[in-house]
Amino acid sequence: MLVPLRSSCRLTGNEPLTILPLTSEMEEAAVKAHYKVCDRLKLEKKQRRMCRRDPGVAETLMEAISMSALECQYQFRFERWNCTLEGRYRASLLKRGFKETAFLYAISSAGLTHAMAKACSAGRMERCTCDEAPDLENREAWQWGGCGDNLKYSNKFVKEFLGRKPNKDLRARVDFHNNLVGMKVIKAGVETTCKCHGVSGSCTVRTCWRQLSPFHEIGKQLKQKYETSLKVGSTTNEATGEGDISPPKKSIPGHSDQIPRTTDLVYIDDSPSFCLMSRYSPGTSGRKCYKDKNCDSICCGRGHNTQSRVVTRPCQCQVRWCCYVECKQCTQREEVYTCKD
Repeated sequence: MLVPLRSSCRLTGNEPLTILPLTSEMEEAAVKAHYKVCDRLKLEKKQRRMCRRDPGVAETLMEAISMSALECQYQFRFERWNCTLEGRYRASLLKRGFKETAFLYAISSAGLTHAMAKACSAGRMERCTCDEAPDLENREAWQWGGCGDNLKYSNKFVKEFLGRKPNKDLRARVDFHNNLVGMKVIKAGVETTCKCHGVSGSCTVRTCWRQLSPFHEIGKQLKQKYETSLKVGSTTNEATGEGDISPPKKSIPGHSDQIPRTTDLVYIDDSPSFCLMSRYSPGTSGRKCYKDKNCDSICCGRGHNTQSRVVTRPCQCQVRWCCYVECKQCTQREEVYTCKD
């Protein structure tokens, strides 16, 4: 995963796109390299065309994929399904409308929106730069000199990249809905950051810019939405003739008949237990668990094994001038718990 980029850079939006001159051979090699990345991502025809038209898109897509996958694994690290996406598991999950699939669509669209807005403000894109945010309140009191994360361009790009709203197919409408939920969580987390300038610490002039929430916070909010996600069915809007997402026609024990909001994650298929190996996950056999936290849950009643081991870790660390950290090595015995087969 790439290191998060600072959004408080001082770009004006008028900088040249390239600082060093490129020869025609170098330009051709660069184009071929980013074309290859776009082709490896197995995109649809329109998405591949969007990827190829700006050299920065391929890198941003790769960053978004990595960031979203890592955040998914972090949020589900204590669950039976721990966001294992290797091999066939990812493809099998995406074919079904589980609540886990809903989370994957939301975190992926959120990741792309976040990464694209950051790439714009970092100057890595040819078609966008800083967010100038002319609609900020009290603009007359601010000197706009920061480099904000360009959410406006990012939203426009992601909506075009993911496609238009489908009319008839329920599964496609659910996926589209969950994509939008991820984008809305990003938008709701935008904050205005300001820095004061003036004599003796006075704030005669403020430099302000828009900044996205850290992606860990986005993942946390989407995990909460996963916990309260709603099972849905399909109805037809009599006025427009288009399909709508609605509560299931038959009441389901343990499920809410609440009408889903535009900010709710929704799904159509009940999830498997994820206890045993299947096409959707490797199961929980051999999984590390935490005795007083989640062993009973993720081991699915099979119990857990206990292994004692000796580990050595840095301890009693102190910062020395200049400029290193000095630590002692402490040895301790710890117990490791893993689910039985």
